[in-house]
Amino acid sequence: MIKIATAECFTQGKIGRELHALAQSYEGIFGLEYIENIEEYGDFDYNDLSVTCSLFIPTIEAMEKVLNVENPPKPDKLIKGIKVYDEAGDKAVSKIMAKAVKELSGCDIAIGTTAGIGHGGISIITDNYEITTTTDIYADLCEKDSEKLFQRSENGIEKTLEILLLLLNNKFNQIKSFKNVEIKKLEKFNI
Repeated sequence: MIKIATAECFTQGKIGRELHALAQSYEGIFGLEYIENIEEYGDFDYNDLSVTCSLFIPTIEAMEKVLNVENPPKPDKLIKGIKVYDEAGDKAVSKIMAKAVKELSGCDIAIGTTAGIGHGGISIITDNYEITTTTDIYADLCEKDSEKLFQRSENGIEKTLEILLLLLNNKFNQIKSFKNVEIKKLEKFNI
């Protein structure tokens, strides 16, 4: 059984919800919303997945108190406690969030997402790999442009799920073909 945990900000727990539906083979109204043509990704048996937890972590306080992150990077701005970083900051913080939820849950695969100003940051961490990317949609949380923020969130959910499904099926060449993706092979997982 492969256990997955998420610490999500701009994707609002939807990645974890989608993975739970996939792992449980739910159909209909409770079934998959974002994943289509699952057979195109490979023959991995998704019944071997389990979602340990899916956390919505939009604030610095939640990073500190829920994820136990000591001294998280100072955001460029706070909006009602919600952390706002630039794109480089988002990529770094998504890694911190993924590593923290991996440590807390003891899962096999951890996902962290956060987005303030820019394309956001998405990290998928296993014991052997660290995959970091961004969405393909630019948005600025400070501008409160609901349509752009929604588009970035949807793109982040879809891109993360697609990369994860390719990872589960060992299709690294296809992962490398994504825009703004970095794959780092880890010698040993360290927090």
